[in-house]
Amino acid sequence: MAILLTGSTGYIGAHVAANLLRDHGAALNVLVRARDAGEAEGRLWQALQLHLDFPHFYEHLQTRIRVFRGDLTDPGFGLGRDDYDRLVHTTDSIIHCAASLNRKSEKSCLNVNLRGTLEVLTLARQIEHYHGLRRFSLVSTVAVAGKRQNEVVSEDRSIDWERSDYDPYARTKKFCEHMMRMLLPDTSKIVFRPSIVLGDSRYAETTQFDMVKAFVFLAGLPALPFRPTDKIDIVNVDFVAEAIATLHQKSQPEHDTYHLSSGIESQSFREITGALAAAQNRRPPVFVPVAEKPFSSSVNFLANRKGAISKGASLMKVFMPYLVWNTVFDNRRVTDELGKKPAPFSRYSYPLLKFSRENHFAYPYQPWPVAAGGTAA
Repeated sequence: MAILLTGSTGYIGAHVAANLLRDHGAALNVLVRARDAGEAEGRLWQALQLHLDFPHFYEHLQTRIRVFRGDLTDPGFGLGRDDYDRLVHTTDSIIHCAASLNRKSEKSCLNVNLRGTLEVLTLARQIEHYHGLRRFSLVSTVAVAGKRQNEVVSEDRSIDWERSDYDPYARTKKFCEHMMRMLLPDTSKIVFRPSIVLGDSRYAETTQFDMVKAFVFLAGLPALPFRPTDKIDIVNVDFVAEAIATLHQKSQPEHDTYHLSSGIESQSFREITGALAAAQNRRPPVFVPVAEKPFSSSVNFLANRKGAISKGASLMKVFMPYLVWNTVFDNRRVTDELGKKPAPFSRYSYPLLKFSRENHFAYPYQPWPVAAGGTAA
């Protein structure tokens, strides 16, 4: 039997897959959108090469990873009857990590996050009917807490249906949590809510650059439109992946919802920028909080223009609310249960910045080896 992991070719999903394979000896069923088997294997290799060399990846592909070619939003994932039945009868638990993070597109979020999650929940109910489902884990987001200001938010006080949402991503993930609880009332369930996931504390390399681009842009400014003592809840992806894999595999987790965050130990803008400045032998930026509104207005204006500057401004517009809410998410549940804490962002922020700049915000992917077996093109 295997764990069905959706989103295995995504940033967090690939980290979770690598952790399950390396530290838990798990077998995986993965759903990959592709035209043929070769493309599916190639996409999976691209996602996992940050974590595995090709010989180990290929060994896992032959012995512990079963690839299903399908689309999350299609009825039955677009699988044939035999493949769908095989997925039902070989899956004993589910980690639903796939999602659209397109915070500007309500259509994309509705399609992937709501319709896709409904398909995964339908599968879960089939598994539960035929042979039982050990656990369903949903990777959500702290953004389900909606618009906040100057707060420390606990897991049990995050969902407030009367509170406005930040964006379509947060809104749809909140409904995903609700659907899971309603449609799987008797199944063991866990909700994981990561905060801003940015970089790996173990090494500089990354394959996800959207938030990094915003971070690098801000790191290069001589003045910042923020309050220096405001905290920003950034968490390293290796902590997030370890928490998801470990707690999903634990026989009796202590809770059903966890903030995967830095909590009250989140660092302030001054701490982060000071560490970056010291690493580069530069003067730290000046903080000009009164410039926050003019800065936001300029970002909104430029985001509606054409050209390269519009793309950067659009990215900054998406993340701006997360930078100014001065809200952190209590993480004592996960740190107590794992017996460890996330790494401070200042410890690994400069290597991340340096790698991203030097590689022009692109990971140097290696192609499928020509001499290797298998079907990848």
